Amino acid sequence: MRIFHTPDSGRHDPEHYWRRGTPIPHPEQAARYAILHDAARSAGHDLVVPGDHGLDPVRAVHDPGYVAFLAEAWARRTEMPGIGDEILTGVFARPQMHRKPAGLLGLTGLYMADTSTPIRAGTWPAVYGSAQCAVAAADAALAAGHAYALCRPPGHHAYAESAGGFCFLNNSAIAAARMRAAAGGPVAILDIDVHHGNGTQGIFYAHADVLTVSVHADPSDYFPFYAGYADEAGEGAGLGFNRNLPLPPGSGDAPWLAAVEAGLAAVAACRPRGLVVALGLDASEDDPIGALRVTRAGFAAAAERIARAGLPTALIQEGGYLCAALPENLTAFLGAFEAAR
Repeated sequence: MRIFHTPDSGRHDPEHYWRRGTPIPHPEQAARYAILHDAARSAGHDLVVPGDHGLDPVRAVHDPGYVAFLAEAWARRTEMPGIGDEILTGVFARPQMHRKPAGLLGLTGLYMADTSTPIRAGTWPAVYGSAQCAVAAADAALAAGHAYALCRPPGHHAYAESAGGFCFLNNSAIAAARMRAAAGGPVAILDIDVHHGNGTQGIFYAHADVLTVSVHADPSDYFPFYAGYADEAGEGAGLGFNRNLPLPPGSGDAPWLAAVEAGLAAVAACRPRGLVVALGLDASEDDPIGALRVTRAGFAAAAERIARAGLPTALIQEGGYLCAALPENLTAFLGAFEAAR
């Protein structure tokens, strides 16, 4: 399989974040890139660094002011006296707060949803490079049938104008918008990360030309908490083009695969010209922050079902955190996908 990656993915290197009032080691570490990269290389896949497609594909999804903030924040860090290794804030905008501030501290609270997503010296090269991987995978999928983008950090919690949940630029949404424009017709996103793809849903919620389907753990007591419920179906022109399939915590292969199959049926019904798979591996029974119990065989079975849909498919890496099963689940998924194609 053609795999797009960039060594810049390792430059975003958060060390800790606050969880329930306590600083803990950050789950979304730079080592994730190295582990996934080495697993893909050892499995014999074709690893390629993508070309630079510029910011236009990013701005097709994200607010230009937000993109500029991400690109410029580290260079502006002296505006925040006492800043250390990362840019964060403890002051966040809420819907009732309606003015855009000029200073960096205020902008950080405007454009960030939580404290899990710090901007560090290498953050912009990492997120920009990951977006380029997503664009390249979308193009390759349309040209050759399928491709995988080893995006790190992940992206599906990023909205058009905010970062959160370890995510800055929404790589899956960027890939979908690229495929939609190139194919000249509707596309679909199937998100199988253990967490609901709230940013992706938000970006396309009023669109009829991008179907978004998410299979995830019930968000009523699990991140992202405020979105991902079964009655969220889209709005305006997009009504009927969003589908959430939440599962009870602890669900294993059988219910998870049944939900994946239901998602694929919804995809088939809309007859898209391409498919983006937001490939979270954190539904694994071994994942340190997961809530489901999917096995390696479960990931392989899902890959077979997705491959047999027969659509041009861009696989975009989302979650999946440090554990011995992480590289094994990736190689199982990619191997089963290729075998079924």
